Amino acid sequence: MVGEAEHPSGDVGPLDGVTVLDASRVLVGPFCTMQLGDLGAEVIKVERPGTGDQTRGWHPPRYGDAEESSYYMSVNRNKRSITLALDTEEGREAFRALAADADVLVENFRVGRMDRWGLGYADLREGNPELVYCALSGYGEWGPDRDQPAYDIMMQAEGGLMSITGVDGGAPVRVGVALADIGAGMYATQAVLAALFEREFGDGTGQKIDVSLLDGQAAWMSYMATNYFATGDPPGRMGSKHPTIAPYRAFETADDYVVVAVASEPIWERFCRAIDRPDLYADERFETNSDRVANREALDEDLEALFAERETAAVLERLREHDVPASGVNDMADVFSHPQVLARGMRASVDHPTAGTVEFPGTPMHLSRTPTTVRRHPPLLGEHTDEVLREQGYSDEDLEDLYAAGALGDRFEGEPFDGEASDD
Repeated sequence: MVGEAEHPSGDVGPLDGVTVLDASRVLVGPFCTMQLGDLGAEVIKVERPGTGDQTRGWHPPRYGDAEESSYYMSVNRNKRSITLALDTEEGREAFRALAADADVLVENFRVGRMDRWGLGYADLREGNPELVYCALSGYGEWGPDRDQPAYDIMMQAEGGLMSITGVDGGAPVRVGVALADIGAGMYATQAVLAALFEREFGDGTGQKIDVSLLDGQAAWMSYMATNYFATGDPPGRMGSKHPTIAPYRAFETADDYVVVAVASEPIWERFCRAIDRPDLYADERFETNSDRVANREALDEDLEALFAERETAAVLERLREHDVPASGVNDMADVFSHPQVLARGMRASVDHPTAGTVEFPGTPMHLSRTPTTVRRHPPLLGEHTDEVLREQGYSDEDLEDLYAAGALGDRFEGEPFDGEASDD
C-alpha cells in the first residue's frame, strides 16, 4: 500500500503488494520482517535518528569498511530505512501517516510504550481498520511479568532451554544462536500471515497479535515438556543424547566427532552391519529401542570405544553405505561450502554501498511459482527517508519542515543504492 516500489530483482513474491511498517530492532522483530521481505513484502524499517537499530553498532565483526555490524546485516535485507523521532509529535504524525496505508505493523518496544506515544493498536486502527498489528515482547502484554525487560539468554534460562542444554552434571549452556528471539520471530511471521489470510477471507479488518519470547520458549519445549507432564520428573542435561532414542548422539572419533541417529529398528540393524558388530544386534539387552534406552550406559561404553579408534571420514563412509543417518560436526565454513547447502541457494549475496559484496544465509522457503528473493541490501541508516515520505505524498517543503522540527534527524547524503543480489 505505502509506496508502490518496484522489486529491484523483477521477481514477484507471494506477499507482493503487502506493506510492512517495521518499528522493531535488534533480532526478534527484524527476523520476522526479514522473512516477510523475503516473501515479497515491501518493508519500511523505522529507526531512531542518529543511532538507528542498536545492532548497527554491535561490532566487530563487520564487512570491510561498512559502519554496520555483521549482526545487523544478518536480519535486515529486503528493507528500506527511514528515520523518525517518535519522541516528537511531528515524527509520530509521520508514523501515523505511514501506518494508515500499511498492511502490517511490527514493533518490539517495552509493553505500553507505543500506547503512551498514541501509536498503539487502538489508536492506529481508527485510521486503518485493515491493519495487522504485531507486538513482540519478552513476556507478553498481560501477566505478572509483563513490564520486565528481557533478552534472549534470560529467556533461554527462564523458558527451560538451558536446563536441558549442556552435559550431564555440567553448567547450563546457552544455545549458540539466539533461539528465543528467532523462535518468537518465526511465530510472529506465522501469526502475521494467518491474520492477513483471515483479513482476506473474513470481513476485511485487521487484528492485534501478541507474541512473547517466553511463550515461544515454553512452546518449543515440546516433547521435553510432555515428558515432564507424563512423569512429574523434569528432564535434565544429556549432552547430545536423546531421552527416548538410543544410540542418538555424537561420538568422539580418532580425529573429530561423528553424529548418529538410530531412530528405528531397521536403522539399528543397518547400523550394526555398518560397524561390523553383529553381536550387538544379537544382544538381548539392545533388541528394541526401549531396551537400548534402558541399557544406554552399556551400549554407549561399547560404541565410544569403537568410534574412538576410527577416523570420522571412514566411519561416515561406512554408515552412509548402509543408509544410516550420520554426519560430521560442521562449522560455519563447512556449512556454507556444503554442496547441498549451495545447491539449495542457501548462501546468498547482495551488493552493498559501503561493504562491497555482503553474504548471508539464503531463505529456506522455496515456492515454485512465487519465489522468495534477496532483492535489497541491508539499508544504511535513513537511506530511504525522503524517498518513502515522498511516496506518501510529502512535498519538498513538508520534508524541510520535518527536518527543521528534528523529526527526521540528519538528511541522508546521496541517493539510495541499487545493487545486485544473487544466490550462490
